[in-house]
Amino acid sequence: MTDPHEIKVMVVDDHPMWRDAVARDLAAAGFDVVATAGDGPEAVRRARAVVPHVLVLDLNLPGMPGVQVCKELVGADPALRVLVLSASGEHADVLEAVKSGATGYLLKSAGAQELIDAVSRTAAGDPVFTPGLAGLVLGEYRRLATDPAPATADEPKAPQLTDRETEVLRLVAKGLSYKQIAERLVISHRTVQNHVQNTLGKLQLHNRVELVRYAIERGLDDA
Repeated sequence: MTDPHEIKVMVVDDHPMWRDAVARDLAAAGFDVVATAGDGPEAVRRARAVVPHVLVLDLNLPGMPGVQVCKELVGADPALRVLVLSASGEHADVLEAVKSGATGYLLKSAGAQELIDAVSRTAAGDPVFTPGLAGLVLGEYRRLATDPAPATADEPKAPQLTDRETEVLRLVAKGLSYKQIAERLVISHRTVQNHVQNTLGKLQLHNRVELVRYAIERGLDDA
């Protein structure tokens, strides 16, 4: 889904001027802006009606906080990509957003082109973070990985990944984009996406953020 015209985007923010400006910039870049919303409940209703590919979401919303909007919508549709666009760079806000299902987190200080690029990458499944925040998220996953949940006696065997799937997973864990992985392995961007989707299916994970955590828990990012 590399053509912006094929990417349906919805913008959620409680400030009308800011919301309209973001929607206008994205529409001018060729994205199909299918809806906007100004509060949490409205965001959930409209998103369920229009089924966007990418939700550009503020966290501080009346009626229902952005993290709850994210939880409800991603829980119902794991294919939805959520890019948080927030004025807050607080670590707790970033981690809570990611744990709620957000694919990326961008500060509102970002320029228009940075936002446009972030929406394109989010639609492709890449985790997108304002510089400095990606390390925070990976650091938190590493911290959680040091205390894994105990295995149960009837836990199913780990699914078998192919050598190429494992190779792609290792590069995903290192933070490479799909384009960078394709160039590194001399394969097409589409082939990388297919390997990631196959891996997600085998591991019963919902998005690339969960995939990164899975890989880090198994030390693949250090391999």
